[in-house]
Amino acid sequence: MQPEAKDPEEDSVWEEPPSMLWGLDPMFNAFTRLYVKDILQMRESCQVSGIYFYNSHPIFKVDVLGTVVYKREREDFFCYGVDDGTGVINSLCWKDEPWREQGDPATPGARSFGSSAREDFNPANELKKLRQAQHSSSHLEIGELLRVRGPVKTSRQQREIMASTYYKVSDPVMAVQISWMMEVPQLYRECYDKPFHLDSSAQNPNIQGGSASYLLGRATHILKDFLKVKEVTRFRPYDVQDLLQPLVSRQPQKTAAEQVHIQWEEQEPEAGPSSGPPTSFKQLRELLQKSLQILQDEGLVFRKVKCQDEVYHVTERDKDLLMAIRDILREDCRREKYAEKGCHILHILSSVRQRYSRNVSKAALELVLKALECNSDIISTSDSHYTIL
Repeated sequence: MQPEAKDPEEDSVWEEPPSMLWGLDPMFNAFTRLYVKDILQMRESCQVSGIYFYNSHPIFKVDVLGTVVYKREREDFFCYGVDDGTGVINSLCWKDEPWREQGDPATPGARSFGSSAREDFNPANELKKLRQAQHSSSHLEIGELLRVRGPVKTSRQQREIMASTYYKVSDPVMAVQISWMMEVPQLYRECYDKPFHLDSSAQNPNIQGGSASYLLGRATHILKDFLKVKEVTRFRPYDVQDLLQPLVSRQPQKTAAEQVHIQWEEQEPEAGPSSGPPTSFKQLRELLQKSLQILQDEGLVFRKVKCQDEVYHVTERDKDLLMAIRDILREDCRREKYAEKGCHILHILSSVRQRYSRNVSKAALELVLKALECNSDIISTSDSHYTIL
């Protein structure tokens, strides 16, 4: 199957991250569980051959589970066509050296091991048994389930997997396939479909660790872990400020924890031409503000009231917000206009801003609606429409 052609205008707009920063992406050294359709459509790097990009993530190793729909055997390798339901890709599976020299150990000419059970332990016989089991798990027929892992290559304009590991999967009740179909979409939502932005030019000499955009991503990840582990419902910036302290070069005189209650609300004078580099506390505050803004953009937190006392509410744990949304749906879905199809998300958002807080974003509302739907409090009747149960 040939990879689909890319739009040349799209290629001209897309800018490939520098190769020296690829290792900052955790997907780079992982066996990525992509759908075959996406593997065939990935854009190849113009810097290094054999490296591909999915949604700005550099990828060269994949992990695929699918049914064998094509088989070809040569002296040195098997070529299996693997179909995962989204497409078919060739997998080149090399034979081990002992198989090519000794042939199929399961043939009638091979030594029988029936009598070995009555004899003492024989390492040579046991090794042959292991080779026979390995041999049988690596010889597949059309219709059998294959899992293959390895780097992606493009040969003669055809994309294929050069298998480093492959084996037949015994799945009589489809438990492995069902587990796979549940895990892969979750990986797409949480990792693959979120672009990993790398900026080689955005270097901050006063922040340890290299790229400013990479440090911002680390800071955001730290705050997300804090919200998940501590299960807080609300917090102030100085409650989480010290979590980001290791990312910022420290001041020898005072730490950020000692300055927080004194300097947080103070307005620092603008630096003149002769001023030195910004203080460690100023860097920390700037990094924290940008991280909190990202959390707000993703809807994870919001500020119910924008005032001098900065209080951030954790969206999914704000019981008042959840109750307000349930009340809105309970009341409005009784009206004839919304009785059949339910309320549109924009209507719900407008009502929430009028009754609860004008600062609730659409991203925050979507998180709450998803949580309510998971708890079976509401149900989505159609695209972006919801009704109470």
